[in-house]
Formats: sequence, structure tokens, C-alpha cells
Amino acid sequence: MTLIMYLHPLSSYVQKAKTGFYEKGLVYETRMLDGTDPIASEFAVLWPIKRFPIVKDGQDLIFEATTIIEYLDAHYPDTPQLIPPDRAKAVEVRMWDRFFDNYVNYPQQRLVYLSIGREPDDGEDGARWKAAFDAAYKLLDARMAGREWVADDFSLADCAAAPSLLYADWTYPIPRKYQNLWAYRDRLLARASYARALDEARPYRHMFPLGAPEGRD
Repeated sequence: MTLIMYLHPLSSYVQKAKTGFYEKGLVYETRMLDGTDPIASEFAVLWPIKRFPIVKDGQDLIFEATTIIEYLDAHYPDTPQLIPPDRAKAVEVRMWDRFFDNYVNYPQQRLVYLSIGREPDDGEDGARWKAAFDAAYKLLDARMAGREWVADDFSLADCAAAPSLLYADWTYPIPRKYQNLWAYRDRLLARASYARALDEARPYRHMFPLGAPEGRD
């Protein structure tokens, strides 16, 4: 059965899901969501929530990047597993996956929305979200001391971390004093699976509202 992903390459969650596909060596067809019909109409019928990525696998419809990777692990067990079979280790991986989505990606999106007027002006130049970043960066730098990946082997959590930290630094730069975090970000961006997803997004970088900085990709 052919796997089909509805996506836009610039999306951090699309990049997260793509990293899972590429780690596993799985092939999929692309349905590009650039606002044009008929793909946009097809997508709206399939998933009225209209948030991507989603994956179609025969009659199965899978939404949310985390769930897509979980689905791939379950349905393609002969590929590298991104969630450990050990339940305790799996909890750790899922915990850090949620960390990157909730405590890095979320404030990053709020700052972008604030800058383009999609979120009400808080009168404080996004101080709440910058403080959230400060806390997350400090915690992650301590976490990554002596570690290659955030939860032992490369996992779902690292698939989440790669685009989260890419766009986080573009939005609210990671201080250079956090050398462990910078080294981790560099490893993520050099990982073949994520580097491929990142390269596929390069033609669309001009669409990033804050501008893509030079030399931090």
C-alpha cells in the first residue's frame, strides 16, 4: 500500500514526520499543500481540522507528527524503531517528544504569531515566551551534557528536537554559552534523515516570517 503525506515542507511538524520516514527508509507520495486546488479541497475533505501533516495508508488516516511516527513503528516493525520496546524507555522518549513540541515549538510559534499580528500584542515584546525559551534552553543544555541524543539512541524525541531547535534559534537565538545544546543542535542538523527534510524545505525559506538567518542551518 502506498503511503501518502499531505504537507508543506517548511512546517516543523512536517519535518519531524519526514525525519521518521527517512530514518526508516520508507517511501511515500507527497501531496503539496500550497493553497491551490484540487489538493487543498481533497485535504479539507479528508481532514476538516486542516492541520498538517497527515498520512493516508490505504483506509487508515493518521494525523499529528508524533502519531505518524508511532504508526510507522507499529506497522513497519522491520524498520529502525524510533520508540524503544522497553516500556520505561519508551516513556522517556515520549516525555522528551512532548517537551520539544510543548516547551520549544509552542513558544516559538507564539513569538512568530506575535510578530505578524496573529496573536494580540502583549505590550511586553513577547517576554512571557522569551522567558519560556530561557528556561527550556538552560534545561536542555544541562540534559545534553555527556549525551549524544536526548534519550539514549536516536528516537522520536530527536525527530521532534531537530526542527524545534532549528526554528527556535531563528526566532530567539540560543545563547552560545549553552555549548552542550549547540553541539546537540549541530548533530541533529547533520543527521542524514533530518538534513534531507531540511534540504527539501530550503526553496521555501523566504516564507519564514522572521527571515532565515545566514549560517545557522
